[in-house]
Amino acid sequence: MEKCDISFMQKETQPNPDFLKRRLNIKLPLIGFYDAPEPALFEPLVSPEGRDCVYSFFQSWLEGKTLHLTRERYGCGGAGHWMWDIKVRSRKEFLKFLVDEEGLKASRQLMDKWIAVRKPYRADYPHLFLGPLKKEAWPFAKTITFFVNPDQLSALAIGAQYHSAPEDPPPVIAPFGSGCSQLQPFDDLFLPQASIGATDIAMRHHLPPDILAFTVTKSMFQRLCSLDERSFLAKPFLKRLKLVRGGSLQPSNRKQ
Repeated sequence: MEKCDISFMQKETQPNPDFLKRRLNIKLPLIGFYDAPEPALFEPLVSPEGRDCVYSFFQSWLEGKTLHLTRERYGCGGAGHWMWDIKVRSRKEFLKFLVDEEGLKASRQLMDKWIAVRKPYRADYPHLFLGPLKKEAWPFAKTITFFVNPDQLSALAIGAQYHSAPEDPPPVIAPFGSGCSQLQPFDDLFLPQASIGATDIAMRHHLPPDILAFTVTKSMFQRLCSLDERSFLAKPFLKRLKLVRGGSLQPSNRKQ
């Protein structure tokens, strides 16, 4: 397969997260959500078989593989709806499932309002990808997701607030939605913003019980990667937390 030519975008360089990851003991791979013209940049690839949840590929991400989604192979109906705007069932059936069967909102009317406001992602290309960050694919990245424990999430949330003024848009949000929709939950991808995700109980069995997602826009990722020794990453609060946790924010018994 031919390589994708992105020479015209070489000036857009991926920020380096190594300092941030070291200071927060983040061991799980950072996952990019990519919208790209062809698959060559993202190999090795895996694809859904039937109605697979995108989070069922969590182990594949740990192995360095990237999930490839198209309008023909998108996995579960939720991913078809939120990533491709595919109508997998009628609005009435959708509301019945979400409200009457799963009890996710107080009424069909509330759920209907929410669906009307929360628009599906509009893809630029025929291929979407979810997998470990690749520097060469950075121009096609839309969001970056950290899979972290509560201590690490707390620190990332502080990092997202670090450059934020009171009059700015909320730097951290936690919107309602399916697990896959929480991988791209932003109304404006150009704003520096972060979102707490993996709160959809329908997909949580695919993750370790103490892991949540912290998804950021590219500009927020740049801010987080710019944190240095002057920030809380090298100050007493974080040092004390690490000391209480046995010297690391990463549990020693975690299996990678």
